[in-house]
Amino acid sequence: MIGTTASTLYVVGNINVDLIMSTLGEWPQRGTEVMLQHSELRPGGSAGNCALALEAMQVPHRAIANQGDDGFSHWLASHFPHSAAHWPRYPCETSLTVGVTHPDNERSFLSNYGHITVLTAEDVLAQLPVQAVPGDIVLLCGTFLCLELYQHYPTLLATLQQRGFCVAVDTGWPPAGWSNEVRLHVGHWLAACDWLLLNEVEALGLTGAARLDESGAWLAARLSGRGGCVIKCGAEGARLWSAASVQYAAAQPVTVVDTIGAGDSFNAGFLAALLYGQPSHTALRWGIDVASQAISSSPRRYPSWQQLQLSNEVR
Repeated sequence: MIGTTASTLYVVGNINVDLIMSTLGEWPQRGTEVMLQHSELRPGGSAGNCALALEAMQVPHRAIANQGDDGFSHWLASHFPHSAAHWPRYPCETSLTVGVTHPDNERSFLSNYGHITVLTAEDVLAQLPVQAVPGDIVLLCGTFLCLELYQHYPTLLATLQQRGFCVAVDTGWPPAGWSNEVRLHVGHWLAACDWLLLNEVEALGLTGAARLDESGAWLAARLSGRGGCVIKCGAEGARLWSAASVQYAAAQPVTVVDTIGAGDSFNAGFLAALLYGQPSHTALRWGIDVASQAISSSPRRYPSWQQLQLSNEVR
């Protein structure tokens, strides 16, 4: 049995508006128009998706972000009532992503710049405790999209560790690709990162390796040593490399409804398990269970942490 926790999971980064359109078989010719069967306007972004999952799971958390100043600003903030009162407002448009899904469940994304690009390290640190409670976790999301914050990652991560936080990062994919400059910049702060949460293509892109096991081992060796590198493999489950071991957890087949935010939902489950003091192999299982339920439901559903606990005990 596990009980409640006094710790908090702080989710930092890109909380924006998502407009999801589906399903598009092929891109239309320029100057033409096509009609799609489904659309949904919802709060999103990697940080937003993770925070919404944590809210549904009843996990203690705070969403650390900023906001723009247009017609979307109040609507977006209203979905994060326990956090948005602390978000600084900037005189700019709200960041918006149009996600287009395809018949094979792959996605394409079109995003503007907007408010997430001006979020600063000072904005983030001002919304966090000056001293962490033991077990507190900070998850940094949308690394390459939060342009101002990205420039100060080395100092930000060092400060978070000084304050006593466990630090996790989900970088996402750099819009300009994995250049040597991007890899070098990431290399400056990896040692201050406890948990690195990537998908397969991100891990291979960051390391330039040909095989996933090479990527996982290489990244884990460059982290702080207090956590590890988790690589999310979709329908194949997830793998974890740490200083102590290599672990794997399989995913059960599900009927896929909507894959957008699958990795963010995994992050919520994985880090929630750590917040409640669970070992890493259980955290992998929680991450997969949360992501599996999220992508196979509409409206989207998530298990509570109590349900995850009971499921773990049955296993």
